[in-house]
Amino acid sequence: MIRIRKAEDRGHADHGWLDTRHSFSFATYHDREHMRFRALRVMNEDVIAPGAGFGTHPHHDMEIVTYVLSGALEHRDSMGNGEVLNAGEFQRMSAGTGITHSEFNPSESEPTHLYQIWLLPERKGIEPSYEQKRFPGQEQLNQLRQVASPDAANGSLAIHQDARIFLASIDVDREITHELKPDRHAWLQVLRGKVSVDGNELQAGDGAAVSDERAVTITGLNNAEIMLFDLA
Repeated sequence: MIRIRKAEDRGHADHGWLDTRHSFSFATYHDREHMRFRALRVMNEDVIAPGAGFGTHPHHDMEIVTYVLSGALEHRDSMGNGEVLNAGEFQRMSAGTGITHSEFNPSESEPTHLYQIWLLPERKGIEPSYEQKRFPGQEQLNQLRQVASPDAANGSLAIHQDARIFLASIDVDREITHELKPDRHAWLQVLRGKVSVDGNELQAGDGAAVSDERAVTITGLNNAEIMLFDLA
């Protein structure tokens, strides 16, 4: 079974400095039909205006993964990390017992376009930690490159949840298939371009929840980038 979550049906808020879209209930957006999917709790697509951002705020008991599509994001946290994420870079932050952090667009002229993803952790009270990494582009070209996993396999970011995150750039008419083991589920998020998923046409911002399927097949309809979550 594949359930499509169209981009235009997501929650949306425009704060002037922040244009944000929510696949699941978040902040003032509440939809009881879209609270989460398995351990995937937040799938936010954000565009942050130049020089703007999120001031210092707290998190706890959440695995937070950020992927910058364009622009840059300056991060500072209570663990002493102060980094800039550039386009194509990932950040993983385990909030665990509690952290505070801030996120700003350091550019005076260019917006920052990113996805921020929250996953529920396997348990509460994990020691907070931070990672930042870029994966070579050729490793995701017309194939799934694992970028996060519970065992940090193949140099991926380490997340505290039975979930694996993959990234792929797909050329026109190229096809990728991801097999699902019994009792596993998948969430597909289209980041750029357009793809076909088992006959369903999806474009940037669209998502798809997959359950009770043996595999997910994704075909590029134009040059596209997707993120795939394999979930318990």
